[in-house]
Amino acid sequence: MTSAASAPLRVLLADDEHMVRTALRAILAAEPGIEPVGEATDGDEAVSAVRALRPDVVLMDVRMPRVDGIRATEQLVRTLGEEAPRILVLTTFENDSYVYDALRAGAHGFLLKRTTAEDLVAGIRLVARGDSLLFPAAVRALAAHHADRRRTAALTARLTTRETAVLGLMARGLTNAEIARQLAVGTATVKTHVAGVLAKLGARDRTHAVILAYEHGVVTPGGGTPRTGS
Repeated sequence: MTSAASAPLRVLLADDEHMVRTALRAILAAEPGIEPVGEATDGDEAVSAVRALRPDVVLMDVRMPRVDGIRATEQLVRTLGEEAPRILVLTTFENDSYVYDALRAGAHGFLLKRTTAEDLVAGIRLVARGDSLLFPAAVRALAAHHADRRRTAALTARLTTRETAVLGLMARGLTNAEIARQLAVGTATVKTHVAGVLAKLGARDRTHAVILAYEHGVVTPGGGTPRTGS
């Protein structure tokens, strides 16, 4: 990961379509503070390129030949752990089940390939600073097929009332600053609550916490939280 505040964000482009990679590279190369450092045509190449180039962010196509984006994400998270780059999945369809699998594997969010250049750049910057990028409506629709509310009570019993509220806002895709404004508290307080949620759920990051919340029915597909902790 980039250590100096002035260093550009290093981005790897992984997509099997040459035209897509070319367009992405042109957009990012024109953006101050972002440097496209390499390309990959499948997941296997992406893993090798990450190890060689150490990018901060990977734009990962979810559907690629040989090794797809899901398997590549799993491998990077498993082998690099905290040293793994932030992974932003690119997809054509927001209700693609591959997206859900990629998020469960460790991706930090996803963008549609038809997104604007402005939103693409904003998404890269967002995940690079540690937030997660989700399209809540799409994630809720995907999660509806995976929810298991039989385990809801056991999971929510670990969380305080405020932690449950924070988890619900995380599931809506709000950043720490947005959650702080919503709850009328400081961002440091929100960070403390988020850390508590991650620790109590055994989640590797906030995206994983949201996925667990949906799968256990803590957050309903409609976006609400059915109950709170003590």
